[in-house]
Amino acid sequence: MTDLNGKVALITGAGQGVGQGIALAMASAGANIVATGRTLAKVEATARLVEQRGGRAIPLVCDVKNADDLKAVVDAATQAFGGIDVLVNNAQEVPLGLLEDVTDEAFLNGFLSGPLASLRLMKLVKPIMATRGGGTIFNFASSAGIRWDMAFYGAYGAVKQATRALTRAAASEWGRAGIRVLTIAPHAESPGLKGWIENNPTEAEAFFKTIPLGRIGRLEEDIGRAIVALCGPDMGYLTGATVPLDGGQANFD
Repeated sequence: MTDLNGKVALITGAGQGVGQGIALAMASAGANIVATGRTLAKVEATARLVEQRGGRAIPLVCDVKNADDLKAVVDAATQAFGGIDVLVNNAQEVPLGLLEDVTDEAFLNGFLSGPLASLRLMKLVKPIMATRGGGTIFNFASSAGIRWDMAFYGAYGAVKQATRALTRAAASEWGRAGIRVLTIAPHAESPGLKGWIENNPTEAEAFFKTIPLGRIGRLEEDIGRAIVALCGPDMGYLTGATVPLDGGQANFD
């Protein structure tokens, strides 16, 4: 397993789901964790799980749509651990629905919490990473953005495709500073997906049949540990790419 001892990872949306799975995997690899989210109790729970594994973590409340909150967590991370080596832009509000039903507010919040929040954090951590010799930034996309049938997923897909474009641009602009930027497109056992499966069993069964490996990814084992591996030196020549962690379902070619 990749050794992240002495590294510092700032993770948004770390109170549950994919963010928590990544936090636990990174902590197991030795990283210090800055766990951020909107609900203090949830990120405190993640911090306790990290500490139970012998790791170090600080829980911080952060609304990624608030620029002041983003600066505050970056400052707190730097003060607590001396810098930031890994940024995981996981938090995202999801604007789903038919185009005529998606409100301006929902669409705007999708962009504020997704590509704009990611860009703001990327710009905040860039000089910190550069002074430490580089770092790794993970943004998040979805196969919703490349579906052949975009009905119901158009607004969400637009948000996620914008994030992919930012990844490509940052990888191109910041590579000489030793900063790698990747987009992750996961299928994982998040609370939201579990709720959808419970409420839509027939559609969920059909969905599973489209995944070559036949199952949804596990939060820590399949998603978190893959992120850890992507931080390591063996993956040091990979940047600007979209990495699907989806059991082989989507084709991002």
